[in-house]
Amino acid sequence: MRRSLKVINDILVELFNDILTIEELSVSSIGQGDLSITEVHTIDAIGIKEPKSMSFVANNLKITVGTLTTSINRLVKKGYVLRQKHKDDKRIVLITLTDKGKEVYKGHQAFHLEMVTKLTQDLKIHEDDILIKSLENLRDFFKQSF
Repeated sequence: MRRSLKVINDILVELFNDILTIEELSVSSIGQGDLSITEVHTIDAIGIKEPKSMSFVANNLKITVGTLTTSINRLVKKGYVLRQKHKDDKRIVLITLTDKGKEVYKGHQAFHLEMVTKLTQDLKIHEDDILIKSLENLRDFFKQSF
């Protein structure tokens, strides 16, 4: 293996581990400290705009609606999410964030913005394009893996 490939591999492994660890730590500082990282990602997938259907959110998270239902039940109980029936089709369940849920969403978005800002702070414009292309290649690799 070329030295540069080994260095890149080592950095990526360390980054993935660090991102998971730091994100877990940041979760404890947002909300009331009663959320798991999975619940924060569910809140993030719901977003702060219009209500979303359960199937839409489950698709975005790449989980089943049944798995999402379990998570939403906990988030409703904790006061982060509201559940309502669609006004025209009562079979469709819509979910939206409460004010408490919106605060968690904003806190999580701030964490990601800070991370991306730090990553790109020393890059020149043309280097942004190279980084974007490299990250797209990595994303495509992961998408092909599942």
